[in-house]
Amino acid sequence: MSKLFSEYKLKDVTLKNRIVMSPMCMYSVENKDGIATDFHFAHYVSRAAGGTGLVILEATAVQEVGRISEFDLGLWNDEQVPALKRLVDGVHYHGAKAGIQLAHAGRKAVLPGEIVAPSAIPFDEKSAKPVELTKEAIKEVVADFKRAAYRAKEAGFDVIEIHAAHGYLIHQFLSPISNRREDNYGGPAGNRYKILSDIIKAIKEVWDGPIIVRVSATDYAHGGLQLEDHIPFAKWMKADGVELIDVSTGGLVNVAPPVFPGYQVPFADEIRRGAGIATGALGLITRGEQAEEILCNERADLIIIGRELLRNPYFAKEAAETLGETIEAPKQYSRAWK
Repeated sequence: MSKLFSEYKLKDVTLKNRIVMSPMCMYSVENKDGIATDFHFAHYVSRAAGGTGLVILEATAVQEVGRISEFDLGLWNDEQVPALKRLVDGVHYHGAKAGIQLAHAGRKAVLPGEIVAPSAIPFDEKSAKPVELTKEAIKEVVADFKRAAYRAKEAGFDVIEIHAAHGYLIHQFLSPISNRREDNYGGPAGNRYKILSDIIKAIKEVWDGPIIVRVSATDYAHGGLQLEDHIPFAKWMKADGVELIDVSTGGLVNVAPPVFPGYQVPFADEIRRGAGIATGALGLITRGEQAEEILCNERADLIIIGRELLRNPYFAKEAAETLGETIEAPKQYSRAWK
């Protein structure tokens, strides 16, 4: 059997293969209430029907002020749970596992009213200036990640991903570019890591399942985080109980990274080797053979597919065919699934 279509265990959760749908914001909550819609059900369940092993929902805000936009999913109240439960049940129906990315946008929120950040530094010259979070407000953010994790458990999710990448709030704390605090949440790397550690530990109080974390392994900017900074971060995450790191890059500053097939894979490889923790690789992975090479050369443990799954919900089926594998069809589609 190919490695791509071998099972993989995240703690007590067994994935039927190593293909993961990357969380990608859809900005499709038209009522601005954070509640998943029929679009979200069709969007995510169709990827499960297509053979994806783990479907991770887009950034889901733990606070109303933590949304990237007014059209984001949310888990800041109990009314948002039933629609997500229906969606999770649909993903499970097709034999996939369901994950959710819990997030807070921080200074990258584009919302009416006040936005918040570790320090009062705007994202760029066109962005609103955020309000610096007080220590009490930081504790409330941590508590809201915990509450959202409990709601995720109520909805039936198998995996929680913490969004600490792409310039959003936790990434803003991690990077010295956006964190100029002089208390125990700023300064040395251990202090800048504190909010992420607090969030992981708080979630573990209500959640027994696997926790993964998405990071941006480089800020692509002078004075920002580089790959070598993420090795100690990854070791601390492992010690805190994180199962796997989903390795992306960029987003903290308005810089376009160099993009080419597999451009983020070396970062996943280095963090995996340097910290001794499982990683997920992403970044223009579009073919089954490409994914298989990454896994067989032990450069990552999971393959996280983004835009290719937007283009093709049946990526898993086509990857299986190129690797000489046969995967089970949804019974309703079996007459056409050769």
